[in-house]
Amino acid sequence: MKPQYRMYRRGGGSYYIQNNETGQQESLQTKDKNHATRLLNAKNEAAILAGSNLQVARAYMVASDPKMPERTWQDVIDFIVDQKSGPNRRRWKSFSKDKALPSLWKMRVVDTRADQLLGLVKQGTVSTNVYLRRLHNFALDMNWLPWPIVAKKLWPKIKYAEKRGITGEEHQKIIARETNPERRDYYEVLWYTGGSQSDVAHLHAEDLNWKDRTISYRRKKSGSDAMPRIGKKLAAVLARRPESGPLFPYLITVLEKDRATEFKQRCEGLGIMDVTLHCYRYGWAERAAEAGYPERHAQSNLGHGSKAVARAYAKRAKVKTPSLEDYEEVQKNAGDKVIHLPQDIDIEGQRLQATQSSAATATI
Repeated sequence: MKPQYRMYRRGGGSYYIQNNETGQQESLQTKDKNHATRLLNAKNEAAILAGSNLQVARAYMVASDPKMPERTWQDVIDFIVDQKSGPNRRRWKSFSKDKALPSLWKMRVVDTRADQLLGLVKQGTVSTNVYLRRLHNFALDMNWLPWPIVAKKLWPKIKYAEKRGITGEEHQKIIARETNPERRDYYEVLWYTGGSQSDVAHLHAEDLNWKDRTISYRRKKSGSDAMPRIGKKLAAVLARRPESGPLFPYLITVLEKDRATEFKQRCEGLGIMDVTLHCYRYGWAERAAEAGYPERHAQSNLGHGSKAVARAYAKRAKVKTPSLEDYEEVQKNAGDKVIHLPQDIDIEGQRLQATQSSAATATI
């Protein structure tokens, strides 16, 4: 076996070694030839031992998983994409085209070093960081990696851009400018429910319970149940939508990224910056917190079972916390009184009014 290192001397000074594979040079920091020779032999023996250990490890790998020594990251990402469906499948396929990762897909999984993965994270975006660690953990869970390449604590911290809720003024500008009735109603439902863009786009008339004045649906992202209440203003918007089937027949067929792009273009045209469709969700939570809306109701509305998540959505809200003595006094004066919500929403009347309004607009 050819030695990995060779030794040479520069101008009668210190001895150096050079890696025959990489060409990297390193000073041995000695002018004594005997000492330098011992260091050279130690380097070569260490390289031989490391190579032997790797061969032994590969032999064990082949015995447990014949494909392990040759499996590349391209094989891993292809397997993941095949297992996914719907929006998750599209997200993983988009990740496979990440501009920072072409070199990764050719690498063999078991030969990948930590510095290589961390270097790719540095070159990429926040999405690269998120999905690359998921890719690594998936390979680990599938036993395609004998041990973690990067320890959990060593992955760079994920730093998302600061998010904010859309304001009432911004929402009104968007609504006033929007000429498409379906898209305008879509933005209105986002404003009144705080739903995610996909969940609202996929709402059906059958999800509406006019008797209990609720919208009931299962979130696409988490599978949790959400049940926002229908107030008078929201009822007026829903009365304009179809009485059966999808509430938004066109938007339900549009991909998430395309809905987001359309919204971004409208905002930029109005000079509204740093706002996305998801900002409606943050905006609803902030308004709820400022109004003193009970957190348990906010969780039910947003479809979150975790208090931590609900607080995260409302972290920018400016809430004036009353003193305990004032709060106790209010509770004492309230006694056993129950505040009843209004039940007099005339849906059919609002539908008729919406139809007459549309007819008048068409006549004009």
